[in-house]
Amino acid sequence: MARQGSGAMLVSGGLGFPPQNVARVVVWEWLNEHGRWRPYSAAVCHHIENVLKEDARGSVVLGQVDVQLAPYVIDLQSMHQFRQDTGTMRPVRRNFYDPSSAPGKGIVWEWENDNNSWTPYDMDICITIQNAYEKQHPWLDLSSLGFCYLIYFSSMSQMNRQTQRKRRLRRRMDLAYPLTMGSIPKSQSWPVGASTGTPCSCPQCLLVNSTRAASNAILASQRRKLYPGAVRQSSTFAGAALWPAGTAAPPVVAGGTAKGEGLRVAAGFGPGQGVPSAALPGLNNLNRPGTQRGAGLGARAAVPPGVPALPVKNLNGTGPVHPALAGMTGILMCAAGLPVCLTRAPKPILHPPPVSKSDIKPVPGVNGICRKTKKKQLKKSKTPEDVVRRYIQKVKNPPDEDCTICMERLVTSSGYEGVLSPRGIKPELVGKLGKCGHMYHLLCLLAMYNNGNKDGSLQCPTCKAIYGEKTGTQPPGKMEFHLIPHSLPGYTDSKTIRIVYDIPTGIQGPEHPNPGKKFTARGFPRHCYLPDNEKGRKVLKLLIVAWDRRLIFTIGTSNTTGESDTVVWNEIHHKTEFGSNLTGHGYPDPNYLDNVLAELLAQGVSEATLKD
Repeated sequence: MARQGSGAMLVSGGLGFPPQNVARVVVWEWLNEHGRWRPYSAAVCHHIENVLKEDARGSVVLGQVDVQLAPYVIDLQSMHQFRQDTGTMRPVRRNFYDPSSAPGKGIVWEWENDNNSWTPYDMDICITIQNAYEKQHPWLDLSSLGFCYLIYFSSMSQMNRQTQRKRRLRRRMDLAYPLTMGSIPKSQSWPVGASTGTPCSCPQCLLVNSTRAASNAILASQRRKLYPGAVRQSSTFAGAALWPAGTAAPPVVAGGTAKGEGLRVAAGFGPGQGVPSAALPGLNNLNRPGTQRGAGLGARAAVPPGVPALPVKNLNGTGPVHPALAGMTGILMCAAGLPVCLTRAPKPILHPPPVSKSDIKPVPGVNGICRKTKKKQLKKSKTPEDVVRRYIQKVKNPPDEDCTICMERLVTSSGYEGVLSPRGIKPELVGKLGKCGHMYHLLCLLAMYNNGNKDGSLQCPTCKAIYGEKTGTQPPGKMEFHLIPHSLPGYTDSKTIRIVYDIPTGIQGPEHPNPGKKFTARGFPRHCYLPDNEKGRKVLKLLIVAWDRRLIFTIGTSNTTGESDTVVWNEIHHKTEFGSNLTGHGYPDPNYLDNVLAELLAQGVSEATLKD
């Protein structure tokens, strides 16, 4: 197996700038919700660089170069991307790469997503793939980058090593990313400088200018919390111009919502007075809970007669104003110098009330209260060649169609000819899987099996039909389950089944992405909940089977933190929120039990398993 080429990426922290008199390719990137830096297209990066040359403190309207990015604006001073219709903010960065790497040549590697459209790889992965491609490696293992994928250049496909699912990938030529030379002092914000360009008066740019001031005000509110003291008020809008002289600003109140932040404008603070502090824990998402109310909200002031109150209120489900509109209203009012404070969103109820040991009971109809798994014992099973032969029937006259593993025609030799040399399997042999009837080169099926868990089972890469008993790569741990005398939302007539998973840290085995390397286990013990009814007990029994087969967890990269070599969920969803559903992992959810039964079936765990 080929290893990825030496990456040519030159990562710089913060804003980062290239060494003086050294040419570097500039790639602008934004941080997604999974902690991954995603590159903008080359055209967008050229546009950002052009704006940067004119005004290092300006704003970049991305819709001017890409219609699909019309709602987005980048504020160069705060280095954040702002979405105008929702108020979401994400960090951006200016990264540098070698001119001879993929972005410098205008080469883009993309994979086909579930919508049959193409998604570009992260830039470091794109560079790694291009390096391996230029060295004419037949395949590439991405596990060292934290991804359990194999890249096959002969078939131009990507395969998940755990699920065996394959996706197409492609290499295309695009505009080369911009080139820059010289150096600028490293900083957390752009140097202060006067704008040399003439301000645009179009409606979108006017909104952008107000958005810039809004984001600056939010950043200032964060600094106020860290460094108490007087803060210069925003001068984008003059408070006196909004209301007659001598009058105070009308009071505005907006209650918190379940999904985002509400707004609460303190009565008693006019445009010329101090603003109560309101700080955000993070600026990558304005809708993230955790903000704090400033002092002085209880103070009241008389509202001058004839000044109407703005109708932004009652946003807890009964008001006529959409939360996104309320968020934009608050941001623009903040830019106007009005005192705005973000209220704390409701917190999820993750755990039930305390339960005494005497109230904890076994689940009716389920044997025991605990299951343990140990290290995987390597069975002295049949050879990979024997496993493949067990589930296929040889086809003497194969049809003239593609083998979906190697993408070569079935009437020709397998794309793995020369890569694998097994005994008794010729590269032109074709077999048909017994249940589903899909046909592949025997050599391709052998390569797929060797790249998997080698547990004696096969899974059809086309229809996902499972042959044999599929097992996973779950590390050793313990699963407990019992009944507690509390009800879940939506199941008031039933008690609750509580499942407790506990997996300690350890060393990866030969079936894991990086054998011999330590893996972490964050967030354990993990508590999950099911209703104590007939279907809930059925799900529990099947989850126990999945646990015994090591299918509940695996070792990979966390979608939440981006950490690699850590224990993660393995495509079987669990409810970890007991008394609410603010995160989407709680109740009520009338479709959850049916959905998890379908996920278990996709792993080969069905009701028929319980009858065996």
